[in-house]
Amino acid sequence: MREDHVHRAKGPQLAPPYDYQGRANHHQPHQCLMFYSRKLNRETGLVEVWECEWSNPGTGMAKKEFLRKRGNEDDLDVEINHKEYSAASAICWAPGRTIGNIAVSSEEVFGHFEGRAGNNAILPCHVVPCGKFRNGAKRWYCKTHQMHWGTLADLEALPPSGEVRCSNHAMPMSYVVDPLVVEFNDFEEIGIWCSLPPALSSRAIEKRPPKIHVHKRFAGADRKVLDRDFDAIVCSYNQDTGLFASTEITHIQVTPPAAFEFVRSLEVGYDTDCVSCKKCGYPHLDLGSFARHPHSKHFCGNCGNDSVISAEKIVSTPLKPLHDQFHKSNEYVTPDRALNLDDYEGHHFEMWSSTPAVLWTANRPQEQGIHVHVYEGDGPRRIIDDTFGEVVYRGRKLDRKILWQNMTDNTLY
Repeated sequence: MREDHVHRAKGPQLAPPYDYQGRANHHQPHQCLMFYSRKLNRETGLVEVWECEWSNPGTGMAKKEFLRKRGNEDDLDVEINHKEYSAASAICWAPGRTIGNIAVSSEEVFGHFEGRAGNNAILPCHVVPCGKFRNGAKRWYCKTHQMHWGTLADLEALPPSGEVRCSNHAMPMSYVVDPLVVEFNDFEEIGIWCSLPPALSSRAIEKRPPKIHVHKRFAGADRKVLDRDFDAIVCSYNQDTGLFASTEITHIQVTPPAAFEFVRSLEVGYDTDCVSCKKCGYPHLDLGSFARHPHSKHFCGNCGNDSVISAEKIVSTPLKPLHDQFHKSNEYVTPDRALNLDDYEGHHFEMWSSTPAVLWTANRPQEQGIHVHVYEGDGPRRIIDDTFGEVVYRGRKLDRKILWQNMTDNTLY
């Protein structure tokens, strides 16, 4: 679902514009920070843990430099993770995946991003031990790209350096640097939606990926202080609420794929819940085909554990407990307003099926209907911006469910 100045974003998420407010200029030379990475010694056949740092070759992607060997992995008493985090706080996700990890997971070094947002980041693997394969061979798991490592094919694909990297290491990922952080206060009303393309428009509709739309207003006020789309956002999380088993979670990332699948589940009526991994305690996120077919066996996107079982067949998403903690989240009312678009001939218009909010903190039900923008002539100023219980277009009442299908058909995912 922007991180504060001291928070360390923990891991690229598969999961999801931005508010910078005084953050560091990430176009400046990248600050080198120490972290750990794994490589295979071809002579001994052992996986070694090395101390590394990033150096920026000026190509938009930091280069990993292996400095000092820390030891063989089997000889280390504890799991070695990255111990420092780079200057750039970021959310990363890969559209079209079937699993993800929407919660912060482990301290991670992202290297250097040239821009504030993009869809072509090549991120380094973050490989951790993950038990054994069924044949008894050791296996590892890449938390960045959601892939196990350790098969014969993986060994044969090792680069000359011996660096352990998964088969998805070159997969482009979307990212946002310094995303908006949504804090929850008693005196504010916050609504978060999955923004989708229009269902109908007087102009050609350009298909696009989902975005995250945020409303914020002071309680009792009519005017919104924030009303815009973002590429992805972060929601603050107070562990006192007890939504998740892991005590490490301090923020919840809301990415477009996660929001889209959650809204689809609410709209279609899938059994939705949130299951946590029994090994690492992190909440599980289903995406893609797994988010459209409730199931009981789940794969942990944080640690690679593939024995996460839910009591019932469900679609699992951490957005479910986040959504349900606000008591009006599941209450809806159909507005008694009606609109005849035929009365506005010559005006540009756009319309959407209203969708359930990913998060709704207001002390009143959400409106469920058809949301319409009508513009003054062909210009940018809106003369209508409201949700209606009934909309007539070309003499016929529009069906909200058909409009929902139009919106999903116009969504790139």
